Amino acid sequence: MIRAVYPGSFDPITNGHIYISERAAALFDELIVAVLVNPEKQSTFSEEERQIMAREALVHLPNVSVKYFNGLLVDFMRQQQSRIIIRGLRALSDFEYEFQLAQMNRQLAPEIETFFIATDARYSYLSSRAIKAAFQFGGAVREMVPPGVYRRLRERIPPNNL
Repeated sequence: MIRAVYPGSFDPITNGHIYISERAAALFDELIVAVLVNPEKQSTFSEEERQIMAREALVHLPNVSVKYFNGLLVDFMRQQQSRIIIRGLRALSDFEYEFQLAQMNRQLAPEIETFFIATDARYSYLSSRAIKAAFQFGGAVREMVPPGVYRRLRERIPPNNL
C-alpha cells in the first residue's frame, strides 16, 4: 500500500486544494491531507476548524483522511509511514519555492520523495490568502471554495466597509 501526504496550512481549503487532493487520491492507495499547525503564523481559522472544513470538502474521497501536524514534515512523514509528499503547483513561481522545500526535505530524509502535481488552469490563481482578501473587500468567492468554507468565511471575516 502506498500512502502519500499532502501538507499545507489549508486556511481555508480551496477548490484548488480539492483538485490536487482528487488527483493524488487517484494515484495512491491512501492520501493524508496534513493540516500544518504553525504557532508563529496567525491563522484565520483554528487547527480544528481547518480540519473540519477539509474533511467536509474531501468526504467524497474514501481513501483520504485529514490529520494535523506541527514540527518537521519529515518527522510527520515517518510517523505516518509515508515516503511521498504531494505538493500542488499553480505557476512557475510556486515551483521555485516548492523545489527548495523538496531539496531541504531530501537532505533531512533521503528516503522521502516529493511529487509535484500541476493544478488545472481554472485554479491557477487561487490561494487561501487571496480568497480571504477578496472576500473581505466584497469579492465574489463562492465558486472558489466549498460551501462549508464559504459559510465559515461569512461568519468569520467581517466585510471591509470603505
